[in-house]
Amino acid sequence: MADTSIKLEESWKQALTPEFSAPYMASLKAFLKAEKQQGKVIFPKGSEYFRALDLTPLGQVKAVILGQDPYHGDGQAHGLCFSVQPGVRIPPSLVNIYKEMQVDLGIPPARHGYLEHWATQGVLLLNSVLTVERSLAASHQGRGWEKFTDAVIARVNEQETPAVFMLWGSYAQKKAAFVDQRKHLVLKAPHPSPLSANNGFFGSRHFSKANAFLMANGIEPIDWQLPEKPETTA
Repeated sequence: MADTSIKLEESWKQALTPEFSAPYMASLKAFLKAEKQQGKVIFPKGSEYFRALDLTPLGQVKAVILGQDPYHGDGQAHGLCFSVQPGVRIPPSLVNIYKEMQVDLGIPPARHGYLEHWATQGVLLLNSVLTVERSLAASHQGRGWEKFTDAVIARVNEQETPAVFMLWGSYAQKKAAFVDQRKHLVLKAPHPSPLSANNGFFGSRHFSKANAFLMANGIEPIDWQLPEKPETTA
C-alpha cells in the first residue's frame, strides 16, 4: 500500500507500519489493482481511502464513530463514514443523526452532509471497509479492510488519553467490543438508519454525553455544529 497517490498522515503511518507489511495487506492491494484493471469503478478515489486517518491524527482522536462500508453511489463517498461530498443529497441515516443532534444540543440540521468539520476536531469517522465497487453494496467486505480497521481501533484504544467511542448498531458494537471501558467512554445505541433509529438511537443523547466526558477529562469538547457551507480541506 505504499502507493504515492494514497495519503496517510505520519502518526498513523508509524502506528500502522506492521499492517502495511502484513500478507493480508498485500492481498488486498492485489485485489484492488485487479478490480481496477477490469475497469471496475472503486469508491472513494484512491487518494481518499485513508481520508479519515489523514484528517484525524492518532494523538488527536477525541471520539470514534464507526460505519460499515463507503457509500456506493456516484459522487457520495470521500473517505469519512456517514459523510457525503458537498452538493450530494443527505443520506437518511445522517438526516436522523442531525435530528438527534437537534434534540440533544439544539443544533439545527445542516443543509449538507459534509462532515470534515468533525474530523478536523478529532472525530475519527471510520468505516470498517474502506472501499466499495460502484453500485454494489458490501462488495469489498472480507478482503482485508476489516483487519486493518481493527488495528486502527486498537491503536486508539492503546492511547493514554481517553476517547469516546460512539457505537451505533450491532456491527459497530461487535467491532469495538475490545475497547477498554475503564479508560474510554463507550456509548451504544441502535443504528441511525430509518429502520432502527426509533428503537433507541433517538433520545440517546450521545453528542452531549461525549462532550461531558471530554470536558470532565480536561479535553476541549467537539463543536458538532457544521458550517453553513461545506468547508473543504482537499
